[in-house]
Amino acid sequence: MSSSDLFLIHPLLGATDAWAGYLVEAAAPSSQGGEAIQRLCSNPLLNEFDLRHLWFIPPAALQSERFVTVFPTHGTEIEKSLEASLRQARHKVAAKLSVHDKLPATGTWDYLLIGAGHARTLPPYSLLGLSSRTILVATDIQSHADHQWAQANACSLTTSEFLMTRTAVGKKADVTRLKLLEMLGLIAEDANTDALEAIFRQESKLSYSLLRLVNSAANAPRTPITSFTQAINLLGRRQLQRWLQLLVYADPNNGQHPNPLLQKAAARGRLMEIMSSQLGTEPGIEYMSDAAFMVGSFSLLDVLLNMSMGEILQQLTLPEPVRVALLAHQGQLGGLLKLINSAEARDFSATGKLIAAQPFDATAYVDAQLQALSWAAKINPIV
Repeated sequence: MSSSDLFLIHPLLGATDAWAGYLVEAAAPSSQGGEAIQRLCSNPLLNEFDLRHLWFIPPAALQSERFVTVFPTHGTEIEKSLEASLRQARHKVAAKLSVHDKLPATGTWDYLLIGAGHARTLPPYSLLGLSSRTILVATDIQSHADHQWAQANACSLTTSEFLMTRTAVGKKADVTRLKLLEMLGLIAEDANTDALEAIFRQESKLSYSLLRLVNSAANAPRTPITSFTQAINLLGRRQLQRWLQLLVYADPNNGQHPNPLLQKAAARGRLMEIMSSQLGTEPGIEYMSDAAFMVGSFSLLDVLLNMSMGEILQQLTLPEPVRVALLAHQGQLGGLLKLINSAEARDFSATGKLIAAQPFDATAYVDAQLQALSWAAKINPIV
């Protein structure tokens, strides 16, 4: 596997915590990966994304309104030459600040990427003044407090590492979501429709949230789905099960603010489903793609519910390979989940080694990321 072919794509959150852009990071230096990033940016899968969302890409001789080229503040002579040519062509350019860099003068760059830890050491109102002519992107957001601080200090976009942070110990899981876990258990055991409908009658919030979710752009039924029975009839039990798996991440109080974990779980599920098509069969699993989607979508339940994965799985009857993948990251599905975790942690070395152990290469993994992200980006249960 060539390191220049590996790119990791991270959605960026906007003011409403919905996806509003994408940050592309390269394993190889720009001098080695210029052609590879051009191939990525010309991939027809990018046409599936919202054209209003910007892509922040490593240095490459590429000009388009959709892309912002990101340069290190102390680049090589090749990078400086490329930067100058892009500026002359009025292409959008961004600087990625290191922890030792001073803030540039406002307007020097179109965009500025700055780590949350670095930003919080700056004098008060520094970012507010800079934001008058430079759009700020906060990176390395490790906590919910960092995320709130960045939003309050003129950062238009943020990365989402903080989503993996569990809340304080002792907070009880939401009762509605625990009801949904009960329903997921019934579906896993192939319970009849009456038993499932009984859960919805007990929790009307779930019914409303489910209908919003299955009518979202990612699903886009020709005829709007207006009841649980209709959802089963139109989608089928296997497809409905996937939406129920994602429903646990939806706002249980019917609010108008998206939970960014929903799209993250959807992207994980879809990514694992796509990659699982390259794997062989596994004993105990009837449909490998369904099991892969379940592992990906369930992999964030511990964060959402503030419970250990072991506690959660005690309430669900799942195939043993799915349980092993979620608990210990073992087996074929566990290997895929380990790969996703490594990629989201920006560990290029480990990600490259994990891809080398799979029956697909770095190029196929990049394509799978694009397919999964474009699908998850269309999920919008806020209506």
